[in-house]
Order: sequence, then C-alpha cells, then structure tokens
Amino acid sequence: MKVLLYFESIDKIKKSGIGRAMRHQMAALTSAGVDFTIDPKDSYDMVHINTLWGSSKRLLKKCNKNNVPVIVHGHSTYEDFRNSFRLWKVMKLWFYPQLTYMYKHAGMIITPTPYSEKLIKGYGLCDHVVNLTNGIDLNEYKKDPAKVEAFKKHFNITDQKVVIGIGFPFERKGLHDFIEVARMNPDVTFIWFGFLQHILTSLKMLKAMKHKPDNVILPGYIDNSIIKGAMQYASCLFFPSYEETEGIVVLEALASHCPVLIRRIGVYDPWLTEDKNCLMAASNEEFNEKLHQMLNMDTSKMVEEGYKVVEARTLDIVGQRLKEIYTDFYNKKKDK
Repeated sequence: MKVLLYFESIDKIKKSGIGRAMRHQMAALTSAGVDFTIDPKDSYDMVHINTLWGSSKRLLKKCNKNNVPVIVHGHSTYEDFRNSFRLWKVMKLWFYPQLTYMYKHAGMIITPTPYSEKLIKGYGLCDHVVNLTNGIDLNEYKKDPAKVEAFKKHFNITDQKVVIGIGFPFERKGLHDFIEVARMNPDVTFIWFGFLQHILTSLKMLKAMKHKPDNVILPGYIDNSIIKGAMQYASCLFFPSYEETEGIVVLEALASHCPVLIRRIGVYDPWLTEDKNCLMAASNEEFNEKLHQMLNMDTSKMVEEGYKVVEARTLDIVGQRLKEIYTDFYNKKKDK
C-alpha cells in the first residue's frame, strides 16, 4: 500500500499550521515505515488529502470516480473559520460549500481531537470520522541556550517577566484579549508572534493593535528559532483563543516546558486538565487573576505534567496510529 499525502500549493502553506501538519505526517509515516509520496503524478493506492481548495476537490472527484480510497483531513471546521479573516462572512459563501463537499465525499475523515471529531460528526456528512493528534516532534523543542539568547538579544530582554502569544492576529485567536490583559500588567512584557496581511486582518484587530499599550510587542513574522527561544524563556504562553481544532502552539509550549494559560473551551477536553497541566480562564478579569497566579507560583510540577501530555503525542506514536488507520481503511475499501 502506497499513500499519496496531498497538500495543495505546498510553497504557500509552508509557514502555516497545515504546512507543519505536512512535515509531521511525513516524519510520522517515515518512522512507521509507511510507503508514501507527495507527488500526485506518482503511483499510489490511496490518498490522504489535507487541503480544501480547487485542486484538492478535483483530486477527490478523480479518486471517487476511479474507486481509489480517499481520506480527507479535518483540519478545519465551520466553527474555527468564524471570526478569522476580515469579511469572513463573505468568504464563508465559498468556504462552507467547499468544506461540505470535501467532507461529504470523503471515505473517511481524520481530525485532531475528540472535540473536532464531535463537531464534524455533528455535520452528518461522513459516517467514518476518527481523531488523531497532529503530534509533536519533541527534538525540535529541546532546551537550547543559543535560541534563548537569540530571543533575548532580539528583543533586548534582560531579567523582566515575559508573557508570549502565538498565532495569526485573528479575532478568534483572542489577540484583543491578550492586549487588554497586558494593559492590566504594565510591568510585564507581552509579545505576540504572528503575521497576517493588512487586507485580511479584521478592523477590530487592526484597532486593537494600533492602540496597544507600550508593554505589548507585535513583531509580526519572525524566525522560528527565536520563537522557540521565547517559549523556553517565557514565564507563560497566554493563548486566549476562542476556537481551535487542536491548538498546536499549546503542544509546542508544553514541549518547551513553558507553562500555559488558555481559555476554558471544549477543544482541550479531555487531554488538558485545569490546575494540573495548565491554567484556564474564561474572561479577561479571570485571565488577569490566573496570570498573576502563574507568575507567582512554582510551575515546575505543572510543567512536568504538561510534558507528559506531549510525550503521548510524539510523531512515532502518531505514525503507528496512522499506519493502523490506513491499513484498516484500505482493507475495508478493498474488500468492498
């Protein structure tokens, strides 16, 4: 069995979460000894489609016409598209039908968490939906003093407390809340890593960024090694996102031994436990209270428990599970 891992417009998605998923899937399948290709012109026995655009749809139609087993990856939901880009309500007129078509005509959907599995099953589009984490490469997040120093030098950090956030400046990601909590803590440096073209950024986010307090730094796109240094140095990853299918930056922070403060939302159930491996809140006032708790407590036990979460999500574990899913799905399709 040879699998086509399909990612449309690879050059354009390299720096995105989908691009990271591509690298993770390739590494996971390599570790599990699964034969795969990323070239649609190559030969293959089944297909795992990760994108939702025009060429992806054409490939899906071709697979179904030629009776080739096809899996579509549920990276996206109707819910996590909301409150992202500017004019998302207009963009959904294209996106929602595209998502519906891809999920409805998939033989199977793989999605990162029990939460996103529940959402997608609730759409009633596909009978076969399973959850499997995107996984994490722990070697990428090993302690590296050189990366920490590069981060400190870049931002002229001495001994002040630093709180970081990571993600596109979407309203859904909670950047405006990050900024408001920073306003309550002028003695702490807040840095949000993430870039989005001005034309795609909502007016609410543009206004929030324009009127940020002086202790908030918005560097936009920056080298990933500096972000890794930031996660290793920071007192906290503050990620007040309203909706995720997994929240890969949370996994990255846990792998970096960085304490995390997140919004109390369904996606983290059951794999994160409040007050055990993270802190959670639901409003800016509560975020401020929990942040003060985080900055003044011994977080070593919480960090240790958080690391156990990512140890169960390594790419070799993901690879073995993908191999099982592929084999079971392929054999059932072949039998039919």
